[in-house]
Amino acid sequence: MSLGGSAHATGPAVHPAAPTPYGTPHTTGKLPLAGRVIVIDPGHNPGNSHHTAQIARLVDVGNGRKECDTTGTATNAGYPEASYTLDVSRRVRAILQARGATVKLTQDGNLPYGPCVDERARIGNAAHADAALSIHADGGPASGRGFHVIAPKSLRAGIADTRAIAAPSLRLATTLRAHFAAATKEPFATYLAGGKGLTVRDDLGGLNLSKVPKVFIECGNMRNSVDARALTDAAWRQHAAQGIADGLTAFLEGKR
Repeated sequence: MSLGGSAHATGPAVHPAAPTPYGTPHTTGKLPLAGRVIVIDPGHNPGNSHHTAQIARLVDVGNGRKECDTTGTATNAGYPEASYTLDVSRRVRAILQARGATVKLTQDGNLPYGPCVDERARIGNAAHADAALSIHADGGPASGRGFHVIAPKSLRAGIADTRAIAAPSLRLATTLRAHFAAATKEPFATYLAGGKGLTVRDDLGGLNLSKVPKVFIECGNMRNSVDARALTDAAWRQHAAQGIADGLTAFLEGKR
């Protein structure tokens, strides 16, 4: 992820809980996520690199002004974060739709760039989403590997007010963390947050401006050779999608 601000913030020491396993979707009766609305936000956009002036403009995120968007990171071999996030988001959508959810993507490869981080938040708000998730992969130090989840800090500043969503977002973060780890066997990031796999931040517009429970997931470190092999493997990306979908499902069902 490259959304401005340091990725090396620290969060509370929250201990992971054992996830509830999910199998195939129900084949009879009401689907588990029927009536639920989930917004999936594929981080960045493959076209951002061709629209640098547009994504460089500053937008209001409540406690400051940030770039509309960035190009994101890439593996050393050149696999873009934006390609990863879009692929996994589509896989997550398919799983959640099979469970009965209405799933909206903030972009589906159909936009020349962006959308800007404030608009990404507004899409979730306008959908009255039961949960929203921004999918990313990090560009951390090459020596570090692993994933982490980012939850919004409780704040009121300008147009940002996350006080109502901070607590449910933190529960979403910890639930998602457990299920993603179980599905992928990916460790918690070794290079930030004391190895807890969770940070709480107030510098990300997509979280600051959300009115619905929302978190970010950095699925791995694209600059680490071990993580890069996983992130570029289609089978592993399906495991990642499964873990994300299971985490969202558990959160919406009130489970861990």
